[in-house]
Amino acid sequence: MNETASARNKVLCLGRTYCDIIFTGLPEMPMLGRERFADGVTITAGGGAYITAAHLASLGRPTALLTRLGTDPLSHSLDPEFEASGIDLSFVERSNDAGPQPTVALIKDGERAFVSRRAGVSRPATLEQALAAPGIRHLHIAEFATLKDSPDVVAMARDQGLTVSLDPSWDDHLIRTDSGFFEACRGIDVFLPNLEEGQALTGERSLEGVLSVLREHFPLVVLKLGDQGAVAAGSERLSANALAVDVVDTTGAGDAFNAGFLHAWLQTCDLRESLESGIKSGALSVQSAGGAPRMRRSG
Repeated sequence: MNETASARNKVLCLGRTYCDIIFTGLPEMPMLGRERFADGVTITAGGGAYITAAHLASLGRPTALLTRLGTDPLSHSLDPEFEASGIDLSFVERSNDAGPQPTVALIKDGERAFVSRRAGVSRPATLEQALAAPGIRHLHIAEFATLKDSPDVVAMARDQGLTVSLDPSWDDHLIRTDSGFFEACRGIDVFLPNLEEGQALTGERSLEGVLSVLREHFPLVVLKLGDQGAVAAGSERLSANALAVDVVDTTGAGDAFNAGFLHAWLQTCDLRESLESGIKSGALSVQSAGGAPRMRRSG
């Protein structure tokens, strides 16, 4: 690519997009054969790629979403939110087999349970076009399952001169049983797991043990610690505390953190500023139901 660095500032977010149906205010979690009633419900677009892209766009970072969407009514119900998000949607592929793709989230006292359906394949037909598009600087992969489906995508991005980040996103089968995880991640610049994911991937329990193993595979590890904040380990190691806010729903908080961190990291490469930016975006996310910025949501 012959573009100057200043002309390349757009982030491309790759991953599945879901229709999140989020129930809040549950007195008890459901049991087989019994019905429970929630105080509130929010229906919004979800998935790490969309949530990260929406927060990046709200921060003023040019951002494109690289995903597949269905042609069914549930998928189309999200169109007004997409159109209001400020995200470049030119690489979104519509296909009959890509939906419906719902996630039902049950929230009780800060704890969450999810049921999701994956529809079709995760690799968009627009992948090569998006990676080679003018202005793209960075590829963010929102889940390991998507990387698993497109094992050549990191090398393709590097060939275009892009930096690459990955949030593995919890997937019990892939994280606990895929022995080729670290080999598949070769070439990734920024790894953004939470502590539980880091423990499952490394077999270590302590923070120090997790970071030590992950740093053997990634030049920059950013470990999200929930209400304990986050820690970044690269050429230096820094930590940041979480902000004290009223928590409504933590769905997508990690993806919001990713957006804040990447926005600052791409702008300054300053780890302290990047951590603080990530913490701020994560804190914004948990104060309302759903992961995307409140100002961007329809309804």
